[in-house]
Amino acid sequence: MKNFFLTFLPLFRLPIAALNACSALTGYLLAPHHPFHNGLLTASGVFLLAAAASALNQVQERDSDARMARTRTRPIPAGLVTSRQALFLSLLLLFAGLGLLFATRPLPALLGACAVIWYNGVYTPLKRVTAFAAVPGAVVGMLPPAIGWTASGGTLSDPRLLPLCFLFFMWQVPHFWLQLLDHGDEYRQAGLPALSMQLRTDQLGRMTFIWICATTVSGLLLPLFGALKEPVIYFLLFGVGLGIVVKGRSLLTGCGPQVKTVLRTVNIYIVVVMSLIAVESFFG
Repeated sequence: MKNFFLTFLPLFRLPIAALNACSALTGYLLAPHHPFHNGLLTASGVFLLAAAASALNQVQERDSDARMARTRTRPIPAGLVTSRQALFLSLLLLFAGLGLLFATRPLPALLGACAVIWYNGVYTPLKRVTAFAAVPGAVVGMLPPAIGWTASGGTLSDPRLLPLCFLFFMWQVPHFWLQLLDHGDEYRQAGLPALSMQLRTDQLGRMTFIWICATTVSGLLLPLFGALKEPVIYFLLFGVGLGIVVKGRSLLTGCGPQVKTVLRTVNIYIVVVMSLIAVESFFG
């Protein structure tokens, strides 16, 4: 059993699946009414869908994964799992996740299906075509909060949902480009178009810093649209945003080892934002 988990778990990229589940739960808590059992179903359903999409992605990208040092140890290129096995597990988790979301309401299940279709059917093939695939691909990040919001009974037209979805869209782009700054050579080796092939490192660093600033500004829209109401939460949000801007300034002077630090800071930022929303939901 231990060997089974060690072999198959890397297919699902559990930290990313957990982050998607948390973003769905954030949207769920942001809505006015959120019974506990529906929240558990929503988070579990999105977690399974994200894991399924990850496994399917590794089936789709098994050849390019084999050419990159960062990914060649994944189960399929390493020969530990066959593509057929990974595809079977992906479909199993996909239907299980959709079933859990449908148990809340039909609309969350529909949005979940759209997220998988966009990620595996649009973004993954687009990565082989354009170096700017991360921008349309970031649409996937908008859907988990919307899934959580609608599972709680909210409507997609509610203006309080808009800034949260927009924040996750904006955050996805610098998150990906920071990984590109750290592993750009590997993308070239895999034959994938990458911005690091079209822009100098300092240019890509400046562009990423601009997106980091824009992400911070999008976070500040949450109180303006009524998504957050407590003044202390707003000031904490402002302070955290200022922190990633200050840390991101290092991209303007070079893109060396500090790229990993900036990436870690950007990831911490989105976790803190989700935590602040949860705190206001429980204690506000």
